[in-house]
Amino acid sequence: MTLSMGIFNEKLDSFGLYCLDLNQVIMTAIRNMLQNNGQIAIEFTTIPIFSALNKAQFHTVLSTATKIDLVAGGVLFRQGQHANHFYFVHDGQMRLSRLAEDGSEKVMDIVHTGQMFAEAVMFMPNRCYPVNAAAIQPSHLVAFDMETFRNILKESVDTCFRLMSTMSQRLHVQLNEIDSLSLHNATYRLAHYLLKSVPENSAGQTEFTLGYPKNILASRLSIQPETFSRIMARLKRENIVVVQGNQIVFHDIPALRKLLSE
Repeated sequence: MTLSMGIFNEKLDSFGLYCLDLNQVIMTAIRNMLQNNGQIAIEFTTIPIFSALNKAQFHTVLSTATKIDLVAGGVLFRQGQHANHFYFVHDGQMRLSRLAEDGSEKVMDIVHTGQMFAEAVMFMPNRCYPVNAAAIQPSHLVAFDMETFRNILKESVDTCFRLMSTMSQRLHVQLNEIDSLSLHNATYRLAHYLLKSVPENSAGQTEFTLGYPKNILASRLSIQPETFSRIMARLKRENIVVVQGNQIVFHDIPALRKLLSE
């Protein structure tokens, strides 16, 4: 949906960006986001962890921002590394993963454009990243200083309570996701994921582009690669979907929805 400049300016003004003396990095990032996708720019101003701050606090945090560019496969940080920053994905995709004792990798989350990650680490006792972070595709990030944010919280009880409220809402979403991963079988999890890309009440043919390799998706959904392949083969055999590389064409959406009741 295309947003008019008037609506966008009103949104920015309400958040106090116009009165902030932003550094060049953030100003450039916001200009680029506005040119490429106005919705992303608005999301930047309404990220939960930032929405808890007043204008002066927000300005202080933004003054610590630095830009980071990663090539596909580039590592941002490793599990156990001391944490100094949390991150916003300006453009790209990040894979957050942990290594099991047998050396296998488990994808814990996939972070997309317009999302924040690693912010909760600043509240951990040892301040170490619990996951590895690497770029799935060329990615452009904005890093923010954790210590600056912590100092703001130390100075304002009200800000702490506002932040607790926003983070509690995010925790509720993650608990629902854990339920989905732990209480349902692999077929349900894959069908549920695919259906999230289908417009509500849609019954006709539609297409979906998978934004990352199938092995990453399988790990994210806690599905073994061979099981993932068998489920996809079944969906193709029953003419529910057609897969061409990363392009998925849905032929029978009602049948896909029916899998959720198996």
